[in-house]
Amino acid sequence: MTSSPLNDTLVLMGTLDFSKKNKQKVNRPKRVLKNPLFYFGMISFLLFAFVCFGFENFSDFNDTLKNKSVFLNSFLEGSEGVTKDSLFLNSKNILALEVPDLKIIEDNSVYGIASYRVLSTQVLGSIFGEDLQNSKEIVEYTVLPGDTFESIAQNFNISINTILWSNNLTKNSTLKVGQTIVILPVSGLLHIVKSGDTISDIAKTYKVKVDDIVSFNSFNNENDIFLGDILIVPGGVMPQKPVPSITQAPIANNFFIIPVEGTISQKLHFYNAIDIANKCGTPFYAAAYGTVQRVAYGWNLGGGNYITILHSNGVVSYYGHFMTAFVKPGDVVKTGDRIALVGGGKGMAGAGISTGCHLHFDIRGGKNPLSGYILGSKLKFK
Repeated sequence: MTSSPLNDTLVLMGTLDFSKKNKQKVNRPKRVLKNPLFYFGMISFLLFAFVCFGFENFSDFNDTLKNKSVFLNSFLEGSEGVTKDSLFLNSKNILALEVPDLKIIEDNSVYGIASYRVLSTQVLGSIFGEDLQNSKEIVEYTVLPGDTFESIAQNFNISINTILWSNNLTKNSTLKVGQTIVILPVSGLLHIVKSGDTISDIAKTYKVKVDDIVSFNSFNNENDIFLGDILIVPGGVMPQKPVPSITQAPIANNFFIIPVEGTISQKLHFYNAIDIANKCGTPFYAAAYGTVQRVAYGWNLGGGNYITILHSNGVVSYYGHFMTAFVKPGDVVKTGDRIALVGGGKGMAGAGISTGCHLHFDIRGGKNPLSGYILGSKLKFK
């Protein structure tokens, strides 16, 4: 018979036995399922790595989820979202804000560190005691095309003389577009407290009542003033005889140190201040040896929480927008002593007029040692 591919196939199939009894049992290795906790741990680690390396912080991660209609707890919100209603249990937010810094130890453990924060009765008062929308504040206004003293005074509901007196101008002065001027919240004038001043004397000089000055500036009593204080005299009238200003003391180049590392975010502005931007919670330090005069909490005419220190040469240093203070009035501090933490985050209690975390460093009675730095300069401790 002639062989063909079909016949060969049939012969081959005929030699095969498909019965069950002749089938050989094949031993295959059994797949062993690892502990489910192993897979859970691996997935958790990968998610954690994704969040840590894919986002600068947890608030960014939370914002991304919110865009997809997924919400995490309110404590993952950024500092700009902190309001006076965010710090305690309430009907709007069920969880107090506390954002710990996550640290990795030996590549196998994670723990959180929360910045130390003191909640005194003064802090609580600054959180709950004042409605910022109705607060008194000193404003720095930038002159626009077409502005006149009359139009600006009308817009802010103050007298023309108030603008002139607060900016050392006269009726013959000319406004320039882009010029920055100080606007008070009420008709009157500013007074910088110099050595020997009393509220009683100030009231007589500007023809107002003592109680009006004490009340408007939220002083405890008429003795509650210190050298370098800037106060508003509501309804005050500038006398014909010039009022002596605070003495400007010569300051050695090495008298002050840099109070905090960061970036110069605003050049000289009211009163004699430089802004240094850094993260909220960054420690800052006494710029020179001295005695703490004030540790003030609250709105404070828009300045927010602040500390003032009187130095040996009669100069006063001012530290604005702090979050937490580690000193109290009367404390003697040495150059470089830690005195507080940077605050000023938008909406934070005690931030005052501020749109971001920074230190407002002011000098009263002398030249600001940071005035020579250009905008954007990086400050580093030596």
